[in-house]
Amino acid sequence: MEQIELPWLASAAFPPTIAASTAAAECFAVARNPQIDIALMGHAPVYVGVSGGKDSQALAYRIQAYLDTIGHAGTRALIHSDLGRVEWRDSILVCERLAERLGWELIVVRRAAGDMMDRWLSRWTANVERYAALSCVKLIMPWSSASQRFCTSELKSAVIARAIRVRHPTGTVISAVGIRREESPARSRAPAAKRDERLTRSRGIGLTWNPLIHWPRSDVLDYIRTRGDILHAAYRIYGSSRVSCAFCVLASQADLLAATRCEENAAIYREIVELETRSTFSFQSKRWLGDVAPGLLDAPLLAALVEVKERAAQRQAAEAEIPAHLLYEAGWPVSMPTPAEARHLASVRQRVAEAVGIAVDCLDGDAVGARYAALIQQQTQRRQA
Repeated sequence: MEQIELPWLASAAFPPTIAASTAAAECFAVARNPQIDIALMGHAPVYVGVSGGKDSQALAYRIQAYLDTIGHAGTRALIHSDLGRVEWRDSILVCERLAERLGWELIVVRRAAGDMMDRWLSRWTANVERYAALSCVKLIMPWSSASQRFCTSELKSAVIARAIRVRHPTGTVISAVGIRREESPARSRAPAAKRDERLTRSRGIGLTWNPLIHWPRSDVLDYIRTRGDILHAAYRIYGSSRVSCAFCVLASQADLLAATRCEENAAIYREIVELETRSTFSFQSKRWLGDVAPGLLDAPLLAALVEVKERAAQRQAAEAEIPAHLLYEAGWPVSMPTPAEARHLASVRQRVAEAVGIAVDCLDGDAVGARYAALIQQQTQRRQA
């Protein structure tokens, strides 16, 4: 694979000077906050979240320089949440190199119940069980999404916060994150720092700090250059614009294609496509991951990809017939179906089950009506309790 040339990345070798000069470092201002200033004056522990991407890479170097400048003598460490099979292999290597060059500890944490792919697989199993029991009216996809980013909350934020809390049961603790306002409309409103309830304990508060929140992308790249480091292979070699999961539910078509150029990502690519064909849900809305690099798929999987699109259309057409008042709110029905509506919903469930290839209960009007009645009674009892 041809390496993508950037002016300051012509060589992977580090220059002689590992630390940037104080003058160069001070050209890149750190976003400050009164709570953070007070905590740092008290030498609160600082944990820098690193993914291997450019923003956390620049963050780690800049935080080190800033803490040295103010005389911070507290605990400092890098912390990385390993996403497992879906993660670029170079991510942990970048984090390890950062730790070595900074002289900091690198803490690697993982979700105890499995990696990101395991989470999608278990979510699909659970969603099929819920649908089979009519605990949901429409079949729910296995994937995370922009509105349900459990990929970030469960596999990154939660496990990192838990590890920090265990290490520091008391006192103020700071988690530094490399988000920037120019990245998205949501992040454009992010503060420089805030209290973080995930890190807060009964005997100590947790603070999230976004030191580079105001930096443009050019500053990030320039600062990494001043430290003599190189970027993740996803940028340098494969042309990706970002580093997260190799295949992210929010990635652009170009970044998905970039990930398929790396041979190390081929196995997880096929595993995700297999779940697409099994579930009848495309990895992204209106975009099948299997269409990005069909050359990586064998003949049976290619055939399954062609077939699943028809089955997905059948599922969607059947579910489009469900009246809005029969949908659940917060997991509970809000009205009883008439006998005719119950029979029609049973017909819809039969067609969905056939399209997806799953076994389900409540396939006649009486069973559907009984299930709605039971759930409404349960919800009433819960409210009374």
